[in-house]
Amino acid sequence: MAPLLELRTVKAFYGQSEVVHGIDLAVEEGGMTVLLGANGAGKTTTLRAICGMVRREGEIIFAGEKLDRRTTEAIASLGVAHVPEGRGTFIGLTVEENLRLGGYTRRQQLEIMQRMYGYFPILAQRRRQQAGSLSGGEQQMLAIARALMMAPRLLVLDEPSFGLAPRIVEDIFTIVERIKREERVSVLLVEQNASLALDLADHAYLIETGYVVASGSAKSLADDPQIRRSYLGY
Repeated sequence: MAPLLELRTVKAFYGQSEVVHGIDLAVEEGGMTVLLGANGAGKTTTLRAICGMVRREGEIIFAGEKLDRRTTEAIASLGVAHVPEGRGTFIGLTVEENLRLGGYTRRQQLEIMQRMYGYFPILAQRRRQQAGSLSGGEQQMLAIARALMMAPRLLVLDEPSFGLAPRIVEDIFTIVERIKREERVSVLLVEQNASLALDLADHAYLIETGYVVASGSAKSLADDPQIRRSYLGY
């Protein structure tokens, strides 16, 4: 079976500067794939290339459709939901208004919203509260829930643990794993907490200076002594 998402020799650019240098990558249907690497390695740029946010070359195929020349809006409409680093909620709007914006194209908006409140009960309690008054963890939950209001096939998460306490991070990843299973959504994850990400993911790619330098099952990378020393700290 063909992967849900496949990158073939993809390059990505900021202006004339090539940041990602011809990488290959795949996300299986129903799976979770993690991109690992140091800051500045090209992980976020890879996600932006997939979502049409930077200039790119090469082939990007999602559910049999080529994304190479599609706009960000068109890619989202095909079922790719992107949660950027820094969350990006509309801080002046309430929780519920944020969710409604996320699902404005969906006829079953109320049904999906109720499912999101089931995954994130704290958002139900805060539904009439402005997003800007939420804690960092609650804002991250809202960002994920808003993306899922699109009923996507692929959820793209960029550093969801950034700036959050370890207990909140574990709670969020537990919920993401449940959502992946119950909503049948695939996940492509960029994450600095390599140990936690490898525990959850099926496949992993290690990126350095815009190149994939290692890839395979998450377990195989977690068991690699060099990767353990460099990225897991033991």
